[in-house]
This record gives sequence, structure tokens and C-alpha cells, in this order.
Amino acid sequence: MIANLAQGVQAFTSNVYLVTGDRTVLIDTGANFDVVEPIRERVDELDAVVLTHTHRDHVGNLEAVKAAFDVDVWGYDTSIDGVDHAIADQETVQLGDHEYVALHTPGHKNDHLCFYSVDAGVLFAGDLIFQNGSFGRTDLEEGDRPTLIESIDRVLDVIDEDLTEMHTGHGPSVSNQPYGHVELSSQMARQA
Repeated sequence: MIANLAQGVQAFTSNVYLVTGDRTVLIDTGANFDVVEPIRERVDELDAVVLTHTHRDHVGNLEAVKAAFDVDVWGYDTSIDGVDHAIADQETVQLGDHEYVALHTPGHKNDHLCFYSVDAGVLFAGDLIFQNGSFGRTDLEEGDRPTLIESIDRVLDVIDEDLTEMHTGHGPSVSNQPYGHVELSSQMARQA
């Protein structure tokens, strides 16, 4: 099961996804709100924290989560403070009850990862792709529009047209034809 713990939070934060099952994982920790209590209301422990990328709004609560649950953190780049273990491009990662392939998708930030499970029909898109053709900012440090477009196209090549859910770093998740939202993001990124 996937729950967005930041839903309804009135603060500058990313979405925070708690994925329960065989391996209980928190995807991103958010920032500027107490995420520990909502986690504790749902589970007794975490098996891992997995990061889509390390912009402040996605990792602001990282130390609090690590301290509360004595949990290791997985991300693309272990040279970044707080990341204990590296996830390589195309590595398989267990999130909840399903295996996901990690896709290195820079353009918004160099350490950006998306996670896709063909069996679950789920994509965790981080800040690469959003609903209605929106896409990640490229005006921040490490942002690069041509690289972002390549990353969106890479995701488009990997995901199945029968994708059932896309969970984004900000805004609502997409369960109504999410593949079309990814296609639109690819088109819109080229026009902007």
C-alpha cells in the first residue's frame, strides 16, 4: 500500500510516500513538518528510506526520521550527506511488496532517481514528471533542460502504456492514464 504522508500539509515540502508490505520504505522525507508522527501512526518500524533526490524539500526531515527509526538511507550519490547506500542506475529495489527498477534521471538534479515496477504498474517520478504535462525545474543548480528531456524520454521508453499509478514529488498522484501525462511532459519540456 502507498500513502502520501504529506497530503494536506500546508508547508513547503515534497510528497512523502510510505510504502508498506514485505519491505516498508519511506520515499523521500519531506521538510518543514513533523513526518515522524504520521509514520508512527501507520507502522512500528521502517526498513529503509529511499530518496528520489536530495533537494532540501525532499530531505529536510531526514535526520529526524533516521533518529526516530534508526534506519539507513538509500540514494544515488553516497557523497551527499545523509545517504548511506548507493542505488545504481537500473538496480532493482524492493519497495513494499514489489520490485522496482531504479532509473537515473538527471536534469532536475544530478542525483535524481525514478522507480518503476512493471508488476505493480507504478512509477515514482520524483521531480522529473508531474500531472498534466508539467516537469521538473531546470533553473536550480545542476538543472539542465536538454538532460531533463533525455531523462523524461528514457522513462517513457521504459514504462508500459498500461501504467496505473504515477506518484510525483509534488502535487497529486495520477491514476487516470498516467502514461499520457508522461508523454505530455516530454512534449511540453521541448516547447518551454
